Amino acid sequence: MNIDRRKFLHLGLGFAALPLVGRGLRAATSSPAAGRARLRDLGIAIGSLAPGTYNAITDVDGVAVGHVTLIEGEGMLRPGLGPVRTGVTAILPHGGDLTREQLFAADFTLNGDGELTGVGPIRRSGRLGAPILLTNTSSVGAVYDGAMGYMLERNPDLFSLPTRPEPVVGETWADFLNDTAGRHVRPEHAVQALHRARGGSVEEGCVGGGTGMRAYGFKAGIGTASRLLSVEERSYVVGVLVQANQGRRGQLLVDGVPVGRGISDLLPARGSTEGDKSLLVIIATDAPLLPIQLQRLCKRAALGMARTGGISTAGSGDLLLAFSTGQKLAGEAATSLQMLSNSFITKLYQGVVEATEEAILNALTAAYTMVGRDENTIHALPLDRLVEIMRRHGKIE
Repeated sequence: MNIDRRKFLHLGLGFAALPLVGRGLRAATSSPAAGRARLRDLGIAIGSLAPGTYNAITDVDGVAVGHVTLIEGEGMLRPGLGPVRTGVTAILPHGGDLTREQLFAADFTLNGDGELTGVGPIRRSGRLGAPILLTNTSSVGAVYDGAMGYMLERNPDLFSLPTRPEPVVGETWADFLNDTAGRHVRPEHAVQALHRARGGSVEEGCVGGGTGMRAYGFKAGIGTASRLLSVEERSYVVGVLVQANQGRRGQLLVDGVPVGRGISDLLPARGSTEGDKSLLVIIATDAPLLPIQLQRLCKRAALGMARTGGISTAGSGDLLLAFSTGQKLAGEAATSLQMLSNSFITKLYQGVVEATEEAILNALTAAYTMVGRDENTIHALPLDRLVEIMRRHGKIE
């Protein structure tokens, strides 16, 4: 059974009668990623700006990330039973109650063949008052449900607020490896990912919402990176987290080098050929920016994707969201606001472009080869061959 993503969405309640299996699935906390590495571990540095301590979105103070990874079963697809290769990734923009201490935010749709819930309130108010979660296409409703319960537990008066925030839930299509129709991600998995959210280093590759994803014909998933900036004797951080599921093999560029054309084998085995895929980008910064400025950051993240070779195809759901922790908005009235002058925002643009490019590449170098439904296989980017190609092009000494 191999259903096109949008055809699946149009089936609506057709799968409602499937048994609710999967509650006993292993919620993996580790992965067989021995021998995998981040891009900089291989001696490849993107851009000229320095990364933060963890080179992750969590370098923005207060931002936390958590994953729940669901890997179960093997062999032929049995809808509702597996195999399962999916999960959920949660991002908490700060450690307090987001519904009471909201942040300025904005989104941008580069290509809209995908779903990102919760952007209606953000577009109307310019505020983010909810966690951000990433998953696979059929699990948006369950993740939204779990996140809403999490928010109501912290603020029972949520629906009495003048500005009622909604969970932000994004999806990409994992059907090549995963039992999409089985809808194995449950509301409790979303809550678990939120409770697991921590600062510090972030697990990448085949984890959380990125478990079943591929990019440029290689296994991919979650990736992250950050950049440090100095503006008028003030220091700021820009961090990016991606769920990478886009592009075709021949498009892949690493620091401008056509790596995809240099590795023409190891294509996804069995199942469907390469098709349109999607990219989710979440941007965080501690610079005091207004929503209109944050939307400009979203647009620059598209340039970061382009530097890895992506073109945002007609069937892509390339959806981007940015928020600033520079000021917390408690209540509807604000006595004063800060705003970084547009004269200095170009440095932030550069940070977003570089961090997005590196985050996508980290998703590729961290991910391991995975076999899923119907024995469909997505191979990992071979790091030894990547290093050889980059050395041949003078990018590594």
